[in-house]
Amino acid sequence: MRINQYIAKSGYCSRREADRLLADGNVTLNDRPASVGADVKAGDVVKINGRRITPKTKGELVYLAFHKPVGVTTTTDLRRRDNIIAFINYPERIFPVGRLDRDSEGLILLTNDGDIVNRILRAEYGHEKEYEVTVDRPPTSAMLAEMESGIMLDGRMTLPVKIKMTGNRSFRIVLRQGLNRQIRRMCEAVGLQVTKLQRLRIMHVTLGNLKPGTYRLLTPKEMRDMRLLLEQAEAEANPRPPRTPS
Repeated sequence: MRINQYIAKSGYCSRREADRLLADGNVTLNDRPASVGADVKAGDVVKINGRRITPKTKGELVYLAFHKPVGVTTTTDLRRRDNIIAFINYPERIFPVGRLDRDSEGLILLTNDGDIVNRILRAEYGHEKEYEVTVDRPPTSAMLAEMESGIMLDGRMTLPVKIKMTGNRSFRIVLRQGLNRQIRRMCEAVGLQVTKLQRLRIMHVTLGNLKPGTYRLLTPKEMRDMRLLLEQAEAEANPRPPRTPS
């Protein structure tokens, strides 16, 4: 097993963060500095800052759906008093899957399964996220059409989105990517200001009636469906080459 995956399965952090720890020299393999691409074999000892870690078993993994309120920052940096980890105060080490900006509210997933984080966030898999957006004035059909077809942000066009009006100044939008403050910046680009932004859904997991500041464990069915969706997305993004006749 690659060492970044081994670290992720321990629940210490995601694979991406594991790569940073490896690059910074914070990880040892059998008491020697570990390289980013190292393989961990049976009987090997992996330590982070001198502390041994081991992969968690399936029964030790935790997957939470949390209704993040406005004012909570999606960070694991405990030096920030408004950080999401301190707010939830879960008894085990967990970390958020992706981000939801401080001024927004709604669904965010948290877990100690670092291996699944990258699988959910990989841009090429195009997993859906749905939001309810309220803006400062009624959007025109031209504004909505421009956002649906794509907006130039950071020198590139955003992917097409789905928009459905739910009120005079509100609409639902479904994204398949997650650029920084994407919805707010898309609205600003067509002359709208977001006054409220709530995430309702990530893939098949919905916010439902979860109250702000509360969380729940994902159900066994939600986890089965998630693994199936991830496997399907990975298969579509990395198709196997056709077999050559023998």
